[in-house]
Amino acid sequence: MEQMLLVMCNVPDAEVAQHIAEQALDKKLAACVNVMPEMRSFYHWEGKLQIATEIALMIKTTWARYLELQALIQTLHPYDVPEIIAIPVTEGLPAYLQWVIKETGSE
Repeated sequence: MEQMLLVMCNVPDAEVAQHIAEQALDKKLAACVNVMPEMRSFYHWEGKLQIATEIALMIKTTWARYLELQALIQTLHPYDVPEIIAIPVTEGLPAYLQWVIKETGSE
């Protein structure tokens, strides 16, 4: 069975979150995108401490669709270096995992 991935990505606002979610779903690069509430992010960028309000996306996809999803996020994301982290899903409800595979056309 194709392996599912959980892709995490932070975006600056709800408009970017919705645009990425809709495009990923329209292109069948994701089966589901969860848009989390606003949060505060603290990080160093270009030698300076940054404090930003961001929105986290949790995107369900497969290995087969990951590179296309990554490219889509990079194209639509306003950051120079967006956070895109893919975590392999090693266990889960078989029916849910199969649904993700079906929705992404990874069968």
